[in-house]
Amino acid sequence: MLPAFGGRGLFRRFCVGFGLIWSGLDEKKEVDMDDTGGSFVAVRRISQGLERGNTYQSTSDEVMAGSAAWLGRGLSCVCAQRENDACPSFHLTPAQEECLQMLQSRIDVVYDASNPEHHEALRVLWNAAFPEEELLGIISEQWKEMGWQGKDPSTDFRGAGFISLENLLFFARNFPKSFQDLLQKQEGDRSVWEYPFAVAGVNITFMLIQMLDLEAVKPRTLVGATFLKFLAENESAFDLLYCITFKLMDRQWLAMRASYMDFNAVMKSTRRQLEKELLYEDITRIEDLPSFSLLTGSAD
Repeated sequence: MLPAFGGRGLFRRFCVGFGLIWSGLDEKKEVDMDDTGGSFVAVRRISQGLERGNTYQSTSDEVMAGSAAWLGRGLSCVCAQRENDACPSFHLTPAQEECLQMLQSRIDVVYDASNPEHHEALRVLWNAAFPEEELLGIISEQWKEMGWQGKDPSTDFRGAGFISLENLLFFARNFPKSFQDLLQKQEGDRSVWEYPFAVAGVNITFMLIQMLDLEAVKPRTLVGATFLKFLAENESAFDLLYCITFKLMDRQWLAMRASYMDFNAVMKSTRRQLEKELLYEDITRIEDLPSFSLLTGSAD
């Protein structure tokens, strides 16, 4: 039986093991990252507008993928900036600009515990995950079975907002077998201490937003600019990439024989592989990524 992740004390220690910043932070905190020799600092965001216009774009060498994924919605990761680093921007077509703005609108939506539509989305996610088990209430200890922090998942969405729930729903609807395989940890030789499914999902959403530089007015990395070409061709490109990333992360987890203390290293490896694949010359759409076969190979 896999260990449960209930209880704030245990979950806080688990987040530190993930290399994540616990969502209960009220003040500036610093988290040491042993495998990089550096550190990461979480600070309050001043505003979405200022952030979009002036956010420093971190690189995969500076930001450990997933290192600050478990941030409160009002926090942002600030990393050690290299001197003389240039932040280039890439020209976008009108179609690409429109698609980026639409995706940014999704990213800006905070999960609202008072919104009936958000509650319904959670119920739909539960039914997709556990179709034979009735959810007794929107606040319930049952949520821990999916890998949420506690009985109220709304507190966990502060890490990446409502889009992280949309990503999970897209995964469940479009690739149900892969979704269940990951949720139930049905593939491979599993660790005694596994990553919790839901927390990992929020973490992946946040990592992709950072990797693709999606909170900037224009992308300042080649990876981000390349992704927008795919997004202009397929409005579901981000959701598809999320599903691919989840499967790829799990494959890396198994290959590294990882336990929960290794999650940060697994996410770093996953990010590097994604960046590499996105820049292959023969890739013209998300479905062309080599790792897409991890989804289609599951007979979904």
